[in-house]
Amino acid sequence: MPITHKENNVAELSTVSLIPQFKEGDPIFQVSGLSFTYPDGHQALYDVTFEIRKGEKVALIGPNGAGKSTLILNMAGILVDTGLIEIAGVRIEKKNLPLIRSLVGVVFQNPDDQLFSPTVYEDVAFGPLHMGFPIGEVNERVDQALNCVGMAHYVERLSHHLSLGEKKRISIATVLSMSPEILLLDEPTSSVDPRARRNLISLLEDLPVTMLVSTHDLSFALDILPRTIFLDEGRIVADGDTEQILQDPQLLEMHGL
Repeated sequence: MPITHKENNVAELSTVSLIPQFKEGDPIFQVSGLSFTYPDGHQALYDVTFEIRKGEKVALIGPNGAGKSTLILNMAGILVDTGLIEIAGVRIEKKNLPLIRSLVGVVFQNPDDQLFSPTVYEDVAFGPLHMGFPIGEVNERVDQALNCVGMAHYVERLSHHLSLGEKKRISIATVLSMSPEILLLDEPTSSVDPRARRNLISLLEDLPVTMLVSTHDLSFALDILPRTIFLDEGRIVADGDTEQILQDPQLLEMHGL
C-alpha cells in the first residue's frame, strides 16, 4: 500500500487532538476512589485517587504485586470495578468504551501481545482502519506514527522478524497512529539491550504526549519522568516529585524498592 514518507518530526502528532479544548496543564485524566477485586477475591486496588494533567509525564513505580498493571488496565477500560475514572471529561463506562479506546493508548510490556499482523504497515494501520478513517488518512497516520518512532523505513518489514527493541518502537507507533490523549506504558525498557534502552528513553522523552509509565527502571524514571506515583499493596504511598521520592531511602526500603 503506497505511503508518502515525510521528514521525521516528532511534534506533528501533537497537532492532532480529539479533545482540542483541553490545553497544556489541564487535568486530562482523573481517577477517584478506584478499587478493584479479581474474581478469586484478591483485592488489587484500594481507593486510588489521583489526576494527570495534559502534557505530564508520570512514572508509576512499586514492587511486584503492587497493583500497577491492574491500575493501567482499569485506566484503559479493560478492567472495571468501583470508582470514577474520566479521560478528557469522558467517564470510563461500557457505553463510552469505543471513545475511550481512541483516547487512551496502551503499550504492553511484551510487544508480541500487540503485534499480530504480517507487516509493520498492517500493525500500525489496524487502529485507524477500525476507527473508520478513510484510507488516505490511515496512510497519513501510519506515516506520522512511524516517523515519530524513527521507523519510517520499516513500513514493509515483517513484524515478527524485528528485534525486541524494534518491536517496542512499532508497538508505540500502533498506539500513536490513533492520536491518543494519554499513553499508558507497561515496563517499556524491560528486557532490551543498552542501546535499545537508550533509544526508547530518547523517544519517550521527545514524544509530545501525556503519559503514565509503569516501570522498575528507576534511573529511567529519574531521567525523563518528573512526577512519580508510588503504589504498594494497591494503595498510593507517595505522589510527587520523582527526584524527592527516589532520594528517600526509608520510603523506598519500607515499600520494597
